[in-house]
Amino acid sequence: MEVQENVWSRRLRAAARRRRSSEIVRGCVKTVACGRGNLFSKVAYLLGLRVSPGHRRRGIGRRLVERMEEWFRQAGAEYAYVATDRDNEPSVRLFTGRCGYAKFRAPSVLVHPVFRHDLAPSPPRSRRRVAVLELPPRDAELLYRARFAGVEFFPRDIDAVLSNPLSLGTFLAVPGGTAWRGVEAFLATPPESWAVVSVWNCKDAFRLEVRGAPRLWRAAARATRAADRALSPWLLRVPSVPNLFEPFGMHFLYGLGGAGADAPRMGRALCRHAHNVARAAGARVVATEVGARDPLRAGVPHWPRLGAEDLWCIKRLADGYGDGALGDWTKAPPGDSIFVDPREF
Repeated sequence: MEVQENVWSRRLRAAARRRRSSEIVRGCVKTVACGRGNLFSKVAYLLGLRVSPGHRRRGIGRRLVERMEEWFRQAGAEYAYVATDRDNEPSVRLFTGRCGYAKFRAPSVLVHPVFRHDLAPSPPRSRRRVAVLELPPRDAELLYRARFAGVEFFPRDIDAVLSNPLSLGTFLAVPGGTAWRGVEAFLATPPESWAVVSVWNCKDAFRLEVRGAPRLWRAAARATRAADRALSPWLLRVPSVPNLFEPFGMHFLYGLGGAGADAPRMGRALCRHAHNVARAAGARVVATEVGARDPLRAGVPHWPRLGAEDLWCIKRLADGYGDGALGDWTKAPPGDSIFVDPREF
């Protein structure tokens, strides 16, 4: 068993050397918004549960979860939650059946490939131009605390997230021609529509790879890249599929939000700008995770075949009820948006 003793992360590992098998689970404890006014709660996040096939019917997965929950309670967590693929039936059965978790939220992972060419924030002939500004971490923190403190799972330590070396920046989209007079002035008199997003560098944290793809898919992907390369001298930019059949890096967009009727268009401009940031860094896909009712979801460009449908399950760890205004959070209806902590993605 390996234990990393800090509030942010703890890891349990059981290894059977003779069979070279390994069972592992990780978790963290933090304070997040509950989606109701300024109410916050101490929650635990369970991730990285891995049990070898030969041990799945021995109850080892459930015992690892229970051990981690013991540590969560000792750390003062009131709730524990876990994210899994909606179609992963064994995982869903484990948590909602044996471990007593309730189905809670169902966000979607939206993924877009990075092309060989940059994307313009606004269509060339559009009369409604969009300006994209980069915010320093302090301004980004003030904006997020002022506008996102009531969004479910918004972390109280957002300053630590924004100042993390893996956070590549926060970008704000406003109508073209809007004068920037500082974040305080922006919060006092914001434009009719705006959007904001931050970029997280998963590329330097882990790599992904698509395995088992048919040869036809691989050939088609190569053909799109060849067409893009051949036509680029004539500025004919063809959407191309990067090589996802070998280890590749990804950028994750977090803290996506905004206001106004034109916010989805502003969000699209931010996604296109983030695409260019990823291209310059050598990442091959850009991903984000949004709630089913998120107002900016319609503006996020994505390829459905590359995405996934998540299921977040939650369990109350504390006895009785804490804040009377919150009650039992596990029974609260979903809000429009959800904040996905990039440290957990």
